[in-house]
Amino acid sequence: MRGRDEETGDFHGPSRSQKRREALGVLELAEALVALSPAQLSRVPVPESTLPHIEETRRITSNIARKRQLAFLAKQMRKLDEDELQAMRDALDEKSAASRTEVAALHRVEAWRDRLVDGGDAALAEFLDAHPEADRQRLRQLVRNTLEERKRGKPPAAYRELFRELRGTLLPSSTAAVDDLPPDDAEAHDGDE
Repeated sequence: MRGRDEETGDFHGPSRSQKRREALGVLELAEALVALSPAQLSRVPVPESTLPHIEETRRITSNIARKRQLAFLAKQMRKLDEDELQAMRDALDEKSAASRTEVAALHRVEAWRDRLVDGGDAALAEFLDAHPEADRQRLRQLVRNTLEERKRGKPPAAYRELFRELRGTLLPSSTAAVDDLPPDDAEAHDGDE
């Protein structure tokens, strides 16, 4: 039992509910670490003693056994210092913020692609005013080819190539290995330019 300090009336330690909330927080952290790819995990400051448990949890495919192993991983992680756990949480938060920024940038590229295809020469002129380094002739050719593909019902090769060209212009430092993303709510991102 926790008990109270007789002089001040304060509790001696955290409540059972507080301990449970902290344990569930560590379990969520463990789930997030297991969900990361090996390359992403290498960027998170995970102690060497925890890495084998993470790998073991990834290897297990049976739901019940995986849940049990995940609980064991969380138990092992609760033995770590709070500073180490917070460092892992901070690294995951930075990763998710960077991911959201990258996704937003790709949505802007998609929005421009759709505007160029749907807007014709006026949209192309607007894009070239904003980005004079872009290759006018190449973009115009890709837009024409995209429209022709749509008309003939062909696979969207030029549509994807237009995306890559725009991504190279709008995000020159991007090293994304994404060839193309399906247009998700591109209209919602029209005001992002």
